[in-house]
Amino acid sequence: MADAKPEYRVEALAKGLRLLSLFTEQRPTWRVTDLAEAAGLPMPTAYRVVQTLTSEGYLDHLPNGDYRPGVRVLTLGGAALRSLDLVELSTPRLQRLATQTGETVNLAVLTGDRVLYLVRLRNSDLVTANIQVGSTLPAVHTSIGKLLLAHLDPAELKARVTAESFPAQHGPNAKVSLDELGEELARIREQGWAVQDEELAYGLRSVAGPITGPDGRVIAGVNLAVQARDWSAQRIVRELKPVVLATCTEISQLVSGS
Repeated sequence: MADAKPEYRVEALAKGLRLLSLFTEQRPTWRVTDLAEAAGLPMPTAYRVVQTLTSEGYLDHLPNGDYRPGVRVLTLGGAALRSLDLVELSTPRLQRLATQTGETVNLAVLTGDRVLYLVRLRNSDLVTANIQVGSTLPAVHTSIGKLLLAHLDPAELKARVTAESFPAQHGPNAKVSLDELGEELARIREQGWAVQDEELAYGLRSVAGPITGPDGRVIAGVNLAVQARDWSAQRIVRELKPVVLATCTEISQLVSGS
């Protein structure tokens, strides 16, 4: 009975994982027909699995019809992270931003009610030294997180952000409920950028701008994180916001192929 299947094996999940395992650095994109053949699945089955993975954020559907790993796959391993076009295209521009300002630069995406860090270029004196690529933080208390939450439709925002999304440990200026945060999210959506003012932790401020995909949808955010002792909120908006937004515009154009 060595070949017997586990009693609680979920075949639909196994098929999804089998398809995801086909995406590699050597072949980061696939068509559904090729996935079905490579995985040994009937085309209708493969199509349903791919559509499910896409709807859950594990696959992205490209304009040419191919599929590639989505940002949620990043939590499953480093291969998807290394193959993600966003990281490759963004990194040189983020390095330039870090050199230009001398401050910590982050690139992150939204996963559930948290932000997932894809790139982190940290200067030597930032207080959040334990954050690294692959780390996640509460979206409601970060500038990138608030920016990305602000671009969700109301139903999705309410589904993602619950009372549990607001951790007990936070900075002195943190909002503690979605009702309290709602007005700020509306303002962020209108103005196109977000500030975190000692909400994540005491002594830390940041300003974030959006990266948009080919369809104009906000897919990620970039921020500059600074010490509050060196930067007032007003100075951040005046001096750092313009360079963050310029970098985001450049990366968005690259991602969109324009």
